[in-house]
Amino acid sequence: MAKGDDIQERLVNFAVDVIHLCGSFPKTEPGRHVSGQLLRCGTSPASNYAEARGAESRKDFVHKMGVVLKELNEAQIWLQIVRKSNMLPIGSTDSILNECVELSRIANASIRTAKVKIDN
Repeated sequence: MAKGDDIQERLVNFAVDVIHLCGSFPKTEPGRHVSGQLLRCGTSPASNYAEARGAESRKDFVHKMGVVLKELNEAQIWLQIVRKSNMLPIGSTDSILNECVELSRIANASIRTAKVKIDN
């Protein structure tokens, strides 16, 4: 397994979980709106991470990982909105929200590590 494959796999699994979760939203105007927003930001980190892995420089990696982090942060907010609005059954977002938080921490740590290497 190549370096980063485990994170890539987790991000792909997160995207699949987001897709499944969004399929269970109510077919109302708010349900469609929130589902669309979450679907966009919850599925993009996997492809953006793949782009970061192929970065041309450390600065390019930091930039692309910043996009991954921004999208994960947005997904966290939408998941919190879903939770607080009771749009879905209580507890249905717990595991996906926890994974989103963990993935955000990993992305943030990767960015910090790469920045230190740029400055040295």
